[in-house]
Amino acid sequence: MPEKSKKTIFKPLSSKLLHRQVFEHIQEMVMSGELSPGDRLPSERDMSEMFKVSRNSVREALKALEILGILECRQGGGNYIKCDISAGIIEPLSILFKLHKGRFTDLLEARRALEAEAASLAASRISSEETAVLEDLMKRIRSTGSEKESVALDKELHLKIAAYSGNIMLLAFLTAISSMLETAIKDGRKAIMSTFKDREQLFDAHEEICRAIINHDKDAASAAVNKHFKMILDNI
Repeated sequence: MPEKSKKTIFKPLSSKLLHRQVFEHIQEMVMSGELSPGDRLPSERDMSEMFKVSRNSVREALKALEILGILECRQGGGNYIKCDISAGIIEPLSILFKLHKGRFTDLLEARRALEAEAASLAASRISSEETAVLEDLMKRIRSTGSEKESVALDKELHLKIAAYSGNIMLLAFLTAISSMLETAIKDGRKAIMSTFKDREQLFDAHEEICRAIINHDKDAASAAVNKHFKMILDNI
């Protein structure tokens, strides 16, 4: 962001809860598009002068933004608007999940609903370049002999499909749920994969989903995802 525009965007504030106003002002700038992912904020000293508040107020606001996943504070490198779209929702969802004693099946049912829609959208929107990526991922999944690599490729495949849906919110929530499966539930992804009788059964399930997407068959793509997760839920 040019230096001149920073001077006009960051304005003096006045109130008892100054750190809250700094927090809300930066949030508004993100919402309006004045700040974009990857943008670096001015230094604490500069923002203190721009807002006419203490550096402590600025520091408190930045800490709150970091907790929300909006800001990335790099040690000695400044403060940046985060590029990771799922960062701001993983922690709140994880806390809610724990507070309300969420079950493993809650995550799987939510993921099934979201992935079915993502696959349907991907089938109508996927490009030839993206089709080639899915083809390559399927080959790698089928050829790997490593359980660890298989788990990583499984995750990559599902998130690629979410990305190819072209829906930023589906991608954000599915990325968050994928992360929760790995952290909130110990060995969650391995537990899912263990429900299949053999590796070929898992390969076939992925292939059915990917083939439907590549063939631009929205209904078949959605049905294949539901079939895949029904098998998992029936056997968990």
